[in-house]
Amino acid sequence: MVNMDTIKSEYQAELALVTDAKQLGEFWTKYLSKSGQIQKLMGGIKSVPKEEKKAYGQAVNDVKNWAQARYEEKKAEMDRQAMMARYEQETIDVTLPASSVAAGNLHPLTSMKYEMINVFAGMGFEIFEGPEIEDDDHNFTRLNVLKDHPSRDMQDTFWLTEDLLLRTHTSPGQIRVMDAKKPPIKVLVPGKVFRSDSDATHSPMFTQMEGLVVDDHITLGDLQGMLDQFVKAIFSDEAKTRLRPSYFPFTEPSVEVDVSCFKCGGKGCSLCKGTGWIEVLGGGIVNNKVLENCGIDSFRYSGLAFGIGIERIAMLKYGINHMGKLFENDIEFLKQFKA
Repeated sequence: MVNMDTIKSEYQAELALVTDAKQLGEFWTKYLSKSGQIQKLMGGIKSVPKEEKKAYGQAVNDVKNWAQARYEEKKAEMDRQAMMARYEQETIDVTLPASSVAAGNLHPLTSMKYEMINVFAGMGFEIFEGPEIEDDDHNFTRLNVLKDHPSRDMQDTFWLTEDLLLRTHTSPGQIRVMDAKKPPIKVLVPGKVFRSDSDATHSPMFTQMEGLVVDDHITLGDLQGMLDQFVKAIFSDEAKTRLRPSYFPFTEPSVEVDVSCFKCGGKGCSLCKGTGWIEVLGGGIVNNKVLENCGIDSFRYSGLAFGIGIERIAMLKYGINHMGKLFENDIEFLKQFKA
């Protein structure tokens, strides 16, 4: 018959050598699992004489209960020691000086957006933010971009369904504002836009700021006056704008807007490619059809609209040569823009 005292002695000696959770788990597997040595003792009952089986079974059961109790005591003690060690490690000495934490700063695009909004807010513009998922009607049709219009091909659109798309510009905000509010209107529409285009100066996702003014007797002179104030506030007190004829289906006449080079003062340099001027945005007088599509009397009212790429302005102002840098979020790059 197996000597139970010998087994208990070996068990206790080995348990005393356990010092961590991994060893404790291995110990449990060796002795207390279904295939462990304690459980195997019961298998020895087959070789015990019939008259001794009851006593043997009782002895095995006593050893099993004793072994389980010793294991629980060991586990509780190790848990207590682990908790005390964690408490000691996590103890904070409130008399020590606080660790210095570097101050964060706004992303350059966020700073640029707020700076631009502040300029136009000073001219009385309100802010409207439209949905990034638009329908064909708001993004194209009611902006005078008909189904077979060639300018649709210029947009490189991300279509989601036959009718839904990721907006290609913030101009749908014009339609939504004019649907909800009648003149006088003076509103900015900032937000993300999406086009299938990517290189040093283009990204599949970028940010625009649309401006819309609808009132009596709005002219290109009003547009240039507003943009003159804008470029002076953003670039230089000496900055000027010039308008060049262009084409957009939602404005007529349409213009490209250049700013005099703030680096060379218009003399010609690498930034302006020797011309003295830098293209910054597009705009024009709101097409009468667009006003009429929103139920606004085009004989009484006229409007101006402009669209500014926020990345474009940020790259020019901060001298960034690749748009990708604005999206990589490299900490060393972003540290340069602390206010």
